[in-house]
Parts: sequence; C-alpha cells; structure tokens
Amino acid sequence: ACDINVEWTNIAQHYWKEAGVENKIDLHLAPAIETLEKLLNTGAKETFDFIFIDADKTNYISYYEMILPQLNQNGLIIADNVLFHGQVLEENITGKNAKAIAAFNEHIRTDIRIEHVLLTVRDGLMLIRKK
Repeated sequence: ACDINVEWTNIAQHYWKEAGVENKIDLHLAPAIETLEKLLNTGAKETFDFIFIDADKTNYISYYEMILPQLNQNGLIIADNVLFHGQVLEENITGKNAKAIAAFNEHIRTDIRIEHVLLTVRDGLMLIRKK
C-alpha cells in the first residue's frame, strides 16, 4: 500500500491487524509515484492480481502505465473518482484534476490491452481487467 497520510494509514493498520492480514501488507509512506519508481527500478519481478488507484489525479495515467506490466493476466485494477464530481461530463472541462481524469478515461477507453467498465457508484469506479 502506498500513502502519504499517517493519520489514515494508522487507522488502516488497526483494521489490517484486526482482520489478521497485517503481515500481508507492506505500507510505503511516501508519494505513490516515488514508491512505484523505486519498487519497479529494483528489478523485482513482483506481479499483482489486484491494484487500487486513488491518488493524485494528474498521475493516474502514469500509475496505470507503470503497474499494468506488473498486473497478471485477468488481474484487476480499480481506479477511483473517474467521474470527478461530474466535471468530466461537462462540455468544457476546467481544472487540472478534472482534465487529468478525463484524459485517463480516454486513455483507458482506447487501450486494447484491457477490458473495462465504468461503475457509477459515488464518484465513479473504473474496473479494468488485463486481457
């Protein structure tokens, strides 16, 4: 898990322990882009079945492209906030985060390596399955 918020990760760690999974989760308290670059540049051949993206919106495409090669076939990525308060549906999208999410959604829409579906739950979840 990658996060930058000590308060939230302390809460998460409490529930990881309660669920008996604290030994299965490696927490990295640093910006996710830095953590991913460090992990992927070590030459480690880690692969994943599931990845959840809920981070700085301007880096969603970067996170996606960094982790997709590490995702197992039929693995799942869930990206949060893909409706970005409905702003991505506006004719003239303003704001850097809304523009970044709109670009991410388009990137996913045209990527032939995956199948995807948008769930209109809360602020939007994109379910992405690697072919």
